[in-house]
Amino acid sequence: MQYKNAEMDKNKKIALVAHDNKKQELIDWVNKNLQQLSQHKLFATGTTGALIESELNLPVHKLISGPLGGDQQIGAKITTGEIDVLVFFWDPFEPMPHDPDVKALLRIAAVWNIPIACNLTSADFLISSPLMEERYARSIPDYDQYLASRN
Repeated sequence: MQYKNAEMDKNKKIALVAHDNKKQELIDWVNKNLQQLSQHKLFATGTTGALIESELNLPVHKLISGPLGGDQQIGAKITTGEIDVLVFFWDPFEPMPHDPDVKALLRIAAVWNIPIACNLTSADFLISSPLMEERYARSIPDYDQYLASRN
């Protein structure tokens, strides 16, 4: 498969998502990293974004609520290059109906080769990376070329 580069700007476009049982943990993490995150453009599913804005007075581009399709909106933004980084505090003990949503969002992030943090520790490692503060060219498969070769 051939690859191409997708440029990430110095100021990243970061999606913030959390299951209900993980929302406070995500808010605490955002608060701990408030200064750094304020340098980036933040997106979130509806409820999570509203909580971050109201509790931390941090501007967030809010999409619709996750159960109503907000996860899919974030996935779509990943495919169009409108999201560079995904921070998704998902609850592995959440009832099974959410499992397809989790898998779909994680799959699309992997397909488009964006950094993903799924818990507090991986989010700490991600936000502390020097790459968060500089331009970065991530390598992604050239899906147009791939699909053309299959026809």
